[in-house]
Amino acid sequence: MDIDTLRAFVIISECGSFSLAAEKLFITQPAVSKRINALESLLDTRLFDRIGKQVQLTEGGQILLPKAQRILADIQDAATAVKDLSGEVRGDLHVATSHHIGLHKLPPVLRDFAERYPKVNLRFEFLDSEVACERVLQGKCELALVTLPPQIDAPLAATAIWHDPLVFITSRQSAIAADCTLAELSQTPAILPDLNTYTGQLIHRFFNEQGLNLNISMATNFLETIKMLCSVGLGWSVLPASMLDEQLKVLNVQSSTLKRDLGLVRHTGRTLSNAGQAFIARLNDTTPKASKL
Repeated sequence: MDIDTLRAFVIISECGSFSLAAEKLFITQPAVSKRINALESLLDTRLFDRIGKQVQLTEGGQILLPKAQRILADIQDAATAVKDLSGEVRGDLHVATSHHIGLHKLPPVLRDFAERYPKVNLRFEFLDSEVACERVLQGKCELALVTLPPQIDAPLAATAIWHDPLVFITSRQSAIAADCTLAELSQTPAILPDLNTYTGQLIHRFFNEQGLNLNISMATNFLETIKMLCSVGLGWSVLPASMLDEQLKVLNVQSSTLKRDLGLVRHTGRTLSNAGQAFIARLNDTTPKASKL
């Protein structure tokens, strides 16, 4: 069992396709099939069911997958630790982040970091916060900058960096009164973050605690889209106060205060690279209100 074979197995599991895995590995599809056949022969069990063009993990494959991911992550950690013995800040730094943080929080951090550490290849992936946390858990990203979940479990650890107050908003031309109640809003069409997101869950839980149901006309993961839809009069929503502009009207909802925390998530079992440590240091230095990591 070698590293290349395990890597092929994991990538096929992620892609659900031998041909797509071959493209990602820059080898031919027969070469990928040969690696998997060898692995199945070694383990004396079938790892994939090939049904037409669909590829699915068998029970044996499902057992092997998390262990293979852990082995590959440990090998990457070992390589990083050896490379970092020199103390030089260089190499790849893979970071997952939400679109909102990438647009509104990170630009000054990235500018400062890129100027100080030109030998670091920053690889950013823009994902929903929930997916970004899963990437860190699987060892596919070293760090994630996301909307923090209400609870985070080991081996992940989170640190709040930005406290992000949320406000109720609608169009300037909306008939909704600036001073209104949650009960009134609950009867009015809303455009909200998808309820699968941490922010959507926060809003949904807030209304549930008041014994109120939401009248959701549309939901999306992109806050900029929500802002646009509300600005043209299609409903009300809840957005970060930092996104307010002249197109929006703030709703002074009685007895309501909402906020979320944005911050950093990392895997406590993974050794931080020199680049990762330097990035966190610059993050602290360029965000004065940040909690020290």
